[in-house]
Amino acid sequence: MKEEHRLDQIAAALPGYDAQALRVELAQAAIARLLAPLAARLGNETLPLREALGRCLAAELVSPLDVPAFDNSAMDGYALAAASLQTEGTPTRLAIAGRSLAGQGPAAALQPGHCLRIMTGAPMPPGADTVVPQELVTRPDEASILIPPGLLRPGANRRRAGEDLARGQGALRAGQRLRAAEIGLLASLGLAEVTVRRRPRVALLSTGDELCPPGRPLPPGGVYDSNRHTLWSLLQALPVEVLDLGPVRDDPAALRAAFAEAAARADVVLSTGGVGVGEADHTKRVMAELGEVLFWQLAMRPGRPLAVGRIGSEAAGRALLLGLPGNPVAVMVGFYAFVRPALLALAGTDPAPPLALRARSAEPLRKRAGRTEYQRGIVERGEDGDWWVRSTGSQGSGILSSMSRANGLILLAHERGEVARGDWVEVLPFEGLN
Repeated sequence: MKEEHRLDQIAAALPGYDAQALRVELAQAAIARLLAPLAARLGNETLPLREALGRCLAAELVSPLDVPAFDNSAMDGYALAAASLQTEGTPTRLAIAGRSLAGQGPAAALQPGHCLRIMTGAPMPPGADTVVPQELVTRPDEASILIPPGLLRPGANRRRAGEDLARGQGALRAGQRLRAAEIGLLASLGLAEVTVRRRPRVALLSTGDELCPPGRPLPPGGVYDSNRHTLWSLLQALPVEVLDLGPVRDDPAALRAAFAEAAARADVVLSTGGVGVGEADHTKRVMAELGEVLFWQLAMRPGRPLAVGRIGSEAAGRALLLGLPGNPVAVMVGFYAFVRPALLALAGTDPAPPLALRARSAEPLRKRAGRTEYQRGIVERGEDGDWWVRSTGSQGSGILSSMSRANGLILLAHERGEVARGDWVEVLPFEGLN
């Protein structure tokens, strides 16, 4: 293993490293360092366009042609030479020489004193450089049009060849996520397939004797296994392949077998539960037996327990280990803060900070300096035009319904203390805000 990828070297590079109270930004930096050897072995694959939605482009794509391929009309009207137009005085009268339709080859060269009836997307004829919209002309007869003076600038309503993309120009950058617009752009270049980064395989499991599958009667002392369903749903929005390994009992042998299987089959092992300090929290110990744990406690709320490291055999290539706590809100916060950015980076996306907005707090917020807090919030546009955010209420890490009511997380940085009403705060929205 390269020296810079060893866990002790990664830990040594973190200022103020404390495995039991690591700052959030240092934890994020450490996880980013752990991704390098994994990303190198994932490789690429070539897919048909319709199978590439949401995937990450493997390399920069250079346009193989001009888009559009020829000068064409931006609207229905009449193609003409701007030099033939009157700039003042009487209207310009031009004879209609024919018509040009989209999908046809270019018409014959335009003669002086003539225009060509043209439709949107049709090739501009040689000798024409401007299009007058059909609604701005009058037709004194079937063979000619009248154009008011001073109406058009040269080149109006003409789309030039290569105006969108020129041959040899970079069209998409390496690591760009392929959304609908990018798929359409690839199709506009005549490409039927594209080379993308392979999706990381994520093995998902939950731990705990108390877990009961939804749909079954709840036994005494049991709770329904919501975390695994929450994480599965969150993973569906990412370019990853999910291997759901189900719930695992709080038994060292069962945990050892489950984690060994997960590490053998996946690039990332994502678990929930068992990373605290209770007598039945065997997960962290089993993780250390099968691999290396870089840190396990964070200076954050909610979600202080978080086991991060590597697991599996050195020969086969170790999997990234992300062990989330068992409280459902802490699971979601940990996913947004650590798991999601790590998986996107591993899938090949450009590194980019999360989308955030500034909002004013609609109420005082309690906060203790010395830890990062993610409070659930409801963001709305105020009458003053500013964004305002209010808490969903109780911030207990077991209140999953509060995440359903929220539309974002109020991010309160490590050094920040109490928040007064009207103070500006940073909010990480879950989705686009109306």
